[in-house]
Amino acid sequence: MRTVDPGQVPIPELHQILVGTVAPRPIALVSTISEDGIPNLAPYSFFNVFGSNPATLVFSSVRQVRDGSKKDTLSNVEAVGECVVHVVSHEIVWQMAISSQDYPKDVNEFSKAGFTPLPSDLVKPLRVKESPVHFECTVREIYPLGHEGGGGNLVICNIQRIHVSEEIFSEDGKIDPQKLDLMGRMGRAFYARAKGENVFPLYMPRKPIGKGFDQLPEHIKNSSVLTGNDLSRFAYLAEFPASNSDINSDPEVMNALAGNVQDRELRLHTYAKELIQKDEIEKAWQVLNVDY
Repeated sequence: MRTVDPGQVPIPELHQILVGTVAPRPIALVSTISEDGIPNLAPYSFFNVFGSNPATLVFSSVRQVRDGSKKDTLSNVEAVGECVVHVVSHEIVWQMAISSQDYPKDVNEFSKAGFTPLPSDLVKPLRVKESPVHFECTVREIYPLGHEGGGGNLVICNIQRIHVSEEIFSEDGKIDPQKLDLMGRMGRAFYARAKGENVFPLYMPRKPIGKGFDQLPEHIKNSSVLTGNDLSRFAYLAEFPASNSDINSDPEVMNALAGNVQDRELRLHTYAKELIQKDEIEKAWQVLNVDY
């Protein structure tokens, strides 16, 4: 592996390694306002929620790598202590990109990016109508992480009110990620879209707990075909499936057993992998434990 010591590489290079590997990151489209009443809008991908009681949202405004100067967002939250944070859906990703440009302080990014401003209920900064979720926030604390170029400033916010589009809820009243269609930031010019087959459920019940890798039979655990992700589907089970002699009549199993002795395990494990990919975990287990 390539080894990188943060203090031994140029900051721009280190920055690209960090943002290229810790990804995809959610994007906060942050609306602020200056003391003079000038609206500002800018995206930040050092962003997440850090608690629900109290409802806490955090983003980091990184000083310009080139000259260490502050961004307008940071100056505004320092002066006014309020912001509105919006999520970025695929529908507005190109408009978001326009707002990321370094316009002068007296330029309104709402106008430049073609966003519709809405008044907020509890804070001074405006809301972006086109975003499906708006968080009205007051700033609890700004924690400087560095004062040179590339230094972050952690803006810790208390969420005072949330506005959520009715269009992103499913029939059971839950937020539907397919309808939300969020964008994530990768490194350089790359983005990720959370939609379609890229969004899938991975249920993690607390009880009963899974058997774990150490309880897998050696011939399965040491498979040359199954990956760690494949094996996890078995290690995740609280109990391993019962054996079933009917599996011997499965055509694929019969073909595998009729072949060369040296190839039997390879064929069975390959078939089991196909079943795992179809979410047929019990049958895959039975294939792997065929007597031969």
